[in-house]
Amino acid sequence: MRIKEIFEQLFERHGPQGWWPLVELGDLTYKPGCKKYGGYHPKDYSYPKTKLQQFEICTGAILTQNTSWNQASKALLNLYKQNLLNTKSILKATKETLHKIIRPAGYFRQKTKKLKIFSKFFIGLDGKRPTRDQLLNLWGIGPETADSILLYAYKQPEFVVDAYTKRFLLKKGLISEKAKYNEIKALFDDNLKKDYKLFQEYHALIVENAKRK
Repeated sequence: MRIKEIFEQLFERHGPQGWWPLVELGDLTYKPGCKKYGGYHPKDYSYPKTKLQQFEICTGAILTQNTSWNQASKALLNLYKQNLLNTKSILKATKETLHKIIRPAGYFRQKTKKLKIFSKFFIGLDGKRPTRDQLLNLWGIGPETADSILLYAYKQPEFVVDAYTKRFLLKKGLISEKAKYNEIKALFDDNLKKDYKLFQEYHALIVENAKRK
């Protein structure tokens, strides 16, 4: 089955997903089949609209490393409630404070370090879009996180290959168990129009499909 055909089937089954969820749009806790009250924005591709929303998405991409979105969103909401979901506050906060606040996301010591490094980097961008190489050169930012940031925070057509994507394609017989990140990413890059909206929907649909099973 071709990559484009798979997308069409998933879209028909689940509809538009409205990723990346944002705290000001609702409760971020994942609810299968319910987007209206989960911070999602189906069919509205205008987000993020502000630098603060961009930073929130970047923060979420870091917090969700090696954990579920439910756990990452708890840490994200903790930051939001403590008025720490911005670069200056994260840089001013003590490590101990951040450890406690983001603990639900796991690996809180490493993620505290990542958030402080990224906050300084984000300020240095001065509103400019980072390159993929710049992101990959940051401590703690790998291909999946870099692509998540570019796709959802900066609307760049960089397909995100996560564990859900790998399992999905493996089940479809489209990749081998030994397939590398860039090899899997190339399947989408080579077979789809370079459109950030399409890439956002496709990645989100794969995740939604997996969570409904």
